Amino acid sequence: MLPNMVTLAALFCGFYAIVMAMNKRFDLATTAIFAAMILDGLDGRVARLTRTQSAFGEQMDSLSDMVSFGAAPALVAYEWALQGLGRWGWIAAFVYCACAALRLARFNVNTSVVDKRWFQGLPSPSAAALVAGFIWLMTDEGRGYDAYVSTSVEAWLMFAITLYAGITMVTNLPFYSFKDLQARRSVPFVSVVLVVLLIAVINIDPPLVLFGMFVLYALSGFIVYVRRRARGQPTSVISISTDEPEEQGLHK
Repeated sequence: MLPNMVTLAALFCGFYAIVMAMNKRFDLATTAIFAAMILDGLDGRVARLTRTQSAFGEQMDSLSDMVSFGAAPALVAYEWALQGLGRWGWIAAFVYCACAALRLARFNVNTSVVDKRWFQGLPSPSAAALVAGFIWLMTDEGRGYDAYVSTSVEAWLMFAITLYAGITMVTNLPFYSFKDLQARRSVPFVSVVLVVLLIAVINIDPPLVLFGMFVLYALSGFIVYVRRRARGQPTSVISISTDEPEEQGLHK
């Protein structure tokens, strides 16, 4: 029950974000999407700690992700700015939503053949953070962006970010997964200091810092791809050949 309750809480956050967007409370909508990201990162860890992993939990997690990181960001973006672009707005929102579904379906199918150190395409939570982070930044009170950024410019920026996030999810670009970082009982003191500094930096300006971090992560896949091509290394994150199962092997 425990990991599934965490997953349901993440699903509720996605649903809540949609409802708040319909009520024009975009501050609460974007916060709910970020809360869903935190809960999505916890449910799998809770399942492993309590040794309650199950196929049902995996399917539940994917369905929750589709709502929280697929439908919710697309609808929040549409309600905030894309609606003013007419058909171009809902096309961008639909492309993002469809790409999120394709990304999650591919992830479920390729789990056993993808190098665990990398994601194949931009992860859906990061794509959702990119969309929600921009809305959070632009709607944050006291910044005065309305004085020099028109509604039309905001809408087209949202259009570009939504399309970029959606299409990048279904590419084969490698994005670091951080899954090879092993948790140890004792860590160097400098690691604790770095964590404290990171929290302090985020606390300076949470909307701006978090959005900047996710922008850098969303661009990191292209950087890794270019570096691998320049060094003559394989650019695919598929670690096991799926074309001929009888001749499976690792790419080095």
